[in-house]
Amino acid sequence: MKKTQKIRLLLCFTTVVSCCVQQLSAQLTVTAQVRPRTEYRNGLGTLKPKTNDAAFFTSQRSRLTLNYKMSRIIFQVSVQDVRVWGQDASTISNADGSKLGLHEAWGEIILSDKKDTSFKKSPVDYFAVKIGRQELLYDDSRLLGNLDWLQQARRHDAIVFKLVNKGWQADLGAAFNQNTDAFNYNGTYYTPANVSPYVKDSKGNLVATPAGLIPLTNATGISLKTGSPAVTIMPSTNGLNQDYKSLQFLYIAKSFGRTKITGLAVADQFGKYILDSVQNISGKDTGYIFGKRFNQKGANSRLTTGILVTSMLNQSKTLGLTAGFYYQTGKDRDANKLAAFTSTFGLSFIQRKFTYTAGWDYVSGNNAFSTSSINHRFDPLYGTPHKFWGLMDYFYAGTGSPAGGLSNPFFKIKYGSSNKRFSAGLDYHYFSLAKDQKDVNGDAVKKYLGSEFDLVTNYALNKFATIEWGFSVMAATHSMEYAKGITPGTASLTGTWSYLMINIKPEFIFGK
Repeated sequence: MKKTQKIRLLLCFTTVVSCCVQQLSAQLTVTAQVRPRTEYRNGLGTLKPKTNDAAFFTSQRSRLTLNYKMSRIIFQVSVQDVRVWGQDASTISNADGSKLGLHEAWGEIILSDKKDTSFKKSPVDYFAVKIGRQELLYDDSRLLGNLDWLQQARRHDAIVFKLVNKGWQADLGAAFNQNTDAFNYNGTYYTPANVSPYVKDSKGNLVATPAGLIPLTNATGISLKTGSPAVTIMPSTNGLNQDYKSLQFLYIAKSFGRTKITGLAVADQFGKYILDSVQNISGKDTGYIFGKRFNQKGANSRLTTGILVTSMLNQSKTLGLTAGFYYQTGKDRDANKLAAFTSTFGLSFIQRKFTYTAGWDYVSGNNAFSTSSINHRFDPLYGTPHKFWGLMDYFYAGTGSPAGGLSNPFFKIKYGSSNKRFSAGLDYHYFSLAKDQKDVNGDAVKKYLGSEFDLVTNYALNKFATIEWGFSVMAATHSMEYAKGITPGTASLTGTWSYLMINIKPEFIFGK
């Protein structure tokens, strides 16, 4: 087909869709996004070994989202491609596999809507059922968030009942995960991780990862104190590389004047497992792959519940308050009894074009000198840690979390121009352990881990494109080496990171 014929066909299709949408009194929104981000990493996420060089690369998210709204239904599909520039050859073969991913695909069936005249009678203001692959985004994304900073972002396969009535909001959701629908697959055992297709055995031979086994080199958080079986492996959060078997949540929100109070309860269950090994014979070597095998009946269930208050304390809306507390109980994914909590407190002051925020986040952890079998490490679930504990992602992100918990007083300044095209922010974080940890001699390490400075600037080039630049510095202490499971004296204590990101996001609306 000639190029002109393709263009004519595309124009015809667009015209037909637009006419149909207008006739149905519906709206079709097509949103595209191209977001390349170039990064210089010289100690991002964890301390850089002294013998290593800095990393430099460009990653890109390309996303196309279609949202269709009419009287009694909302439908959305979001397809995205995430890759590093040069990750594939300029010409790929069929053996390279599919490079596309389905980020969202959901439908929201509206059962009651007082604003819609097509409903003869609506007992509540709004009631709907949203089902399919979707983002779970609530409040400040502390526990449930879409992790949009990550190019891949985060989504769930779930069903959510949504109710709004007389100023109240209540969302009730559930999810149940399974690996396959094969006819010869019995029971509901679930292997909850994305692991590398290859792993090294105990003799260092590279072999294919055994089916149904999560190698211990990829499975973290076995030990409450050190993150064993290997001290170089950091205890992770459940949102990092191990998914839940099932999940249920209830979210309730109500505004009272300038104050909003929200409550959240999240129950998630993890399949039970046994420690297993697979023998590998390679030439004269006989090695073993050790790992978790999730083939046991039952589940370890955990409950996280808490409250968040946000309020403007004066009529001029120049003084704001944020305060929250969440508690975890039940059992963690490794069957340890759980009793943990996190709290947050912040005050914001707005003066003309500047916003000043001071606060303190506390995440409980385990005391290395305690003999208790109870796990006190709070897991921030499936939120957006990049927003809270430093932009360099040293904590509760892709590089794990400290076994001793985290204490984080912070101070932030943000400037916004009057035309809203330019903004700049400078954040300071003071990081220390919440509980004592041991050094190689068995003595307590100093709790102060280091300080982080984050500078971010953002400029709107036009209505559809923005450019963002950031620069961060981590000034760590030797205690950070212990908190990150690094051999003492082998890492540089000063880390730097810089990025330049362009976000192109045009939006096209058809219909009313």
